[in-house]
Amino acid sequence: MYLRTTVKTLSDAFYMAMEAIRDNLLRSILTLLGIVIGVFAIIAVMTAIRTLESSINSGLNIFGSDIIFVQKQPVLQVGDGNSRRKYWSRPNITYEMVLELRERIVGAEFVSAQDGMGGKTIRFKKEKTNPNVAVQGMDEWGLEALNQTLDVGRNFITEDIEYGRRVVLLGTDVIDKLFPYINPVGQTVSINGIGFDVIGTLQRKGEMFGQSQDNFVIVPITTYLQYFSQRWTSLGISIKAPNEESFDIVKEEATDQMRIVRGLKPDEENDFEVTSNDALIKTFGAFTAGIKLFAGAVSVIALVVAGIGIMNIMLVSVSERIKEIGVRKAIGATRNNILFQFLLEAVFLSLIGGVIGVLLGIGVGNMITLVMKNVAPVIPLDWAFIGLFVCSFIGIVFGIYPAYKAAGLDPIESLRHE
Repeated sequence: MYLRTTVKTLSDAFYMAMEAIRDNLLRSILTLLGIVIGVFAIIAVMTAIRTLESSINSGLNIFGSDIIFVQKQPVLQVGDGNSRRKYWSRPNITYEMVLELRERIVGAEFVSAQDGMGGKTIRFKKEKTNPNVAVQGMDEWGLEALNQTLDVGRNFITEDIEYGRRVVLLGTDVIDKLFPYINPVGQTVSINGIGFDVIGTLQRKGEMFGQSQDNFVIVPITTYLQYFSQRWTSLGISIKAPNEESFDIVKEEATDQMRIVRGLKPDEENDFEVTSNDALIKTFGAFTAGIKLFAGAVSVIALVVAGIGIMNIMLVSVSERIKEIGVRKAIGATRNNILFQFLLEAVFLSLIGGVIGVLLGIGVGNMITLVMKNVAPVIPLDWAFIGLFVCSFIGIVFGIYPAYKAAGLDPIESLRHE
């Protein structure tokens, strides 16, 4: 019986709140705008960031599993010009340093060297690519180190590296341009007028941020250094740990041994960077955390302002409906009935604005997927529920005073009100 009465009370309060909102539609809409803007701001930003995080976390997975990467400069550079000049002034990492480090590290599966440069044209007979192909130098472990997969043909072997052979692996964009109808393996392509025998092709990786990840060729690192290196060429070094458990140990060993290879004294800081997939993702996470905090602060301010608007409209509503309140009390409505009705009206106003804000935020936040290919839309359910909870809280906090004021009206004086 008690449950049935409670449900009936809730139902009556709900329909009366809806009727009050409908009777003051324009004023209700204006009040909703503040809530909509506040929730929209936080949901749109969080949706866009969540979409970017999903894509970038996948894109930053540029190294293979259990790979530690060592290079002259940070992979992600954040800072002013002084920081960049500091990194550029560091000594280059040479191939001799890679070989020495390979001899020193005993706990790694392999130590691999890589480098690359863009802006090259690849030719085959009368066909040629645009002058935007990257040429990368790697050794026999390079494909595993940088998450590339052989499709057809063979990988580099020790002799290719040792003798600096002119052999090449092709990315799919180059294949599409030069070999649309024939198998490229066994053919000879020209890079900077130098002939290279095609020994294999790589699987397609697709696009990231609208840029192709397949517009490149790979040559042996020693061949690369012979034909394509510049005075500023500094190699990257990939070091593979045997397993996840030994990852930190190998990373520490790599850092210590690299310091010895670089001739650093105990009191000197590292003149190289050691990173991994997890480190890159954490760095990006720290960057997006600031954006989230700013968006959250803006949204809180907007919601508080909207809450004040709800309180104002509810106070006006109480003033306009004094006689109605008196009639309801005269026919048996209790103080709690009146309190609950006006409180529910405030909460419902907030929730309507919250739902609209969530839907708009998710829609606008996912518009980034229209620009970025191969990125799936994201629905941040956690933030959607947080937004609706905050809206309910705003409705209760800023609706309690008008509701309390309405519930405290004297029924006789209310009936006399004109």
